[in-house]
Amino acid sequence: MLKKVFGSAVFGVEATTVTVEVNTDKGVGYHLVGLPDNAIKESNFRIAAALQNNGYRIPGKKIIINMSPADLRKEGSAYDLTLAIGILASTDQIKSDDLEKYVIMGELSLDGSLQPIKGALPIAVKAREEGFKGFILPSQNAKEAAIVDNLEIYGIDNIKQVIDFFDSGEALEQTIINTREEFEKNLNYPEFDFSDVKGQEGIKRCMEIAAAGGHNIILIGPPGAGKTMLAKRLPSILPPMTLHEALETTKIHSVVGRVKETGLMAQRPFRSPHHTISNVALVGGGSYPQPGEISLSHNGVLFLDELPEFKREVLEVMRQPLEDREVTISRAKFTVTYPSSFMLVASMNPSPGGYFNDPNAPVTSSPAEMQRYLSKISGPLLDRIDIHIEVTPVPFEKLSDDRKSETSVEIRQRVMAARNIQTQRFADSEKVHYNAQMNTKQIRKHCVLDEPSKQLLKTAMERLNLSARAYDRILKVSRTIADLEGVEAINGAHISEAIQYRSLDRDGWLG
Repeated sequence: MLKKVFGSAVFGVEATTVTVEVNTDKGVGYHLVGLPDNAIKESNFRIAAALQNNGYRIPGKKIIINMSPADLRKEGSAYDLTLAIGILASTDQIKSDDLEKYVIMGELSLDGSLQPIKGALPIAVKAREEGFKGFILPSQNAKEAAIVDNLEIYGIDNIKQVIDFFDSGEALEQTIINTREEFEKNLNYPEFDFSDVKGQEGIKRCMEIAAAGGHNIILIGPPGAGKTMLAKRLPSILPPMTLHEALETTKIHSVVGRVKETGLMAQRPFRSPHHTISNVALVGGGSYPQPGEISLSHNGVLFLDELPEFKREVLEVMRQPLEDREVTISRAKFTVTYPSSFMLVASMNPSPGGYFNDPNAPVTSSPAEMQRYLSKISGPLLDRIDIHIEVTPVPFEKLSDDRKSETSVEIRQRVMAARNIQTQRFADSEKVHYNAQMNTKQIRKHCVLDEPSKQLLKTAMERLNLSARAYDRILKVSRTIADLEGVEAINGAHISEAIQYRSLDRDGWLG
């Protein structure tokens, strides 16, 4: 007897419905076709034990299972429950009247209990698009899938619940959440606050500008100057995520199974990979592509500590995603695209010894050694970083000062005011939401300079030998500085301040 059950496969951040056709006939054998991977091929052992431990069995017949579309590779153990229900229905051990109304996914333990799956959110989105009535999945993933409205979500703990649901009509408890309420409940800010930072007023100003315009930033300073401490506090001054951004972010993390049981992610991601990371782990990929750190940082912050310690080829693969704000991974039979609109925050020592720009420490590295050290970071990559700023150690007088510093809440209010201006400015654009995302045409439109400002920028370009991309970066940062002041016209003061934030472009920076 032939029966059909429905599951789903995730490619990139989108899902594709998989039809599992189970046919039983006279004979003996278990044949699974349709490009399953090893985890799926091994599922018959898990299914046999789970069914036996719950009073059912795989019959001694010839069982042929086709996972359609047959030319699409299927991966993972999440099809265990789909296959098990298909086998039971095909052998008349359970009723199958309503099977076509549900997407069924879940990994089985030997006792029949369910383990969580990856990609529950994109699967639920696809199930609603294709008109399914409901989605049956492990209870650990229920809140995540319930973000999708107009789809019945049933979180279960054991296969027996699914069997009873189809065979005897025993009700399952539907998981229902109010997405907006859930979003607002989980909306909070990181524990790190700028009020903990003593001194470093100039650096705080840079971080505020970076947050206001979504600009990439690199901090250059000796060990112990506070680079990591400052970077960790950047998310606390970023505007809160919108519901749309939260859904986008949750979808990406769902694909790799990193969504917590709370369901919707309401905090901006802050990712800080170790410098030994591979290019595949950073950008994404693999024989069966998965999102990398830059996509997991989407709508948040990617912090690369000690930037020159990363392999050069790893850093170079970031160049295109930084520009395009998405990463495309191509394989022979398919191509997937992951969004990667993130703020890059990097830190580095100014020299191998680390103390080149510390006025109180001797210089132990020669200019040649420092040049070799800095050359690990290519010019094109540095051009894609809008703000370069030097961080010097905080003197004792400021460290011991008991006066309270400005809080993240106060800074964030100014950042949000500047972002609101940008939201109105780019209201007609689908892809551009803040200044750092402006293309050349928008820069020319929104970054108009008067004659003195043009001359100032021309002089800086000639003396510092800046590239055309650096020129655009200065204009973008100037636009953000003007937005923080709430003024429409960019003036010489804004240009001058933006030029100061190109430390690594200055002639003589290496001494």
